[in-house]
Amino acid sequence: MRVLVVSSSPRRNGNSRLLAQAALEGAVEAGHDAELVHLDDHVRHFLRDCRECRDANGRCTLDDGFEKLLRERVLPADGIILATPIYWYGVSGQLKVFFDRLFCFIAASEPESDMFIEGLLRKRLALLMSGEETYPGAALALIHELQEYARYTHSGFAGYVCGIGNKRGDVLWDPQDPISAALDLGRTLFERVTTDYRLDVERPGSTWASRPSSS
Repeated sequence: MRVLVVSSSPRRNGNSRLLAQAALEGAVEAGHDAELVHLDDHVRHFLRDCRECRDANGRCTLDDGFEKLLRERVLPADGIILATPIYWYGVSGQLKVFFDRLFCFIAASEPESDMFIEGLLRKRLALLMSGEETYPGAALALIHELQEYARYTHSGFAGYVCGIGNKRGDVLWDPQDPISAALDLGRTLFERVTTDYRLDVERPGSTWASRPSSS
């Protein structure tokens, strides 16, 4: 499988980047074609009014590398692992812009919108976070955002890891060992069971297919 790990912190050596590198290592260990990108290298502009900045052919004119990243790395990926620090109880500004800018390419005014939409569907997703608070609520908004993105794109949300740290390298000292958890998440990204039932969805009596049937 092809795995893209997106490090969205503006820092190249922060805590969420350490988690991203661990997940990358796990994906490579599992035999996947995996790479890590530093989002700040590709996203420089906020979303604008598409009615004003599209060219005569309907193309986005924001030229900062986002479209190249989207076409060459995001769309071909089977799995995407997003890493972010927790900033003001939300994702980093870079990651928020990443999501916002997707609109430019899925809107009907984009001539290849059908291709972009199809390329964003049915992926395996995961989330890595670092924050200084052990308070569980600090991460909930980020988890919910990715969960809703997964449902919107018919993707599977394989899980998340939250490392506690403020000073660079602090996650290495987190007794919950988020580095090992991120490594395992990268390694098992496509093996994890993802369930998101609706009331009318047929489902088995047990979540785990490997569980022996009772006599």
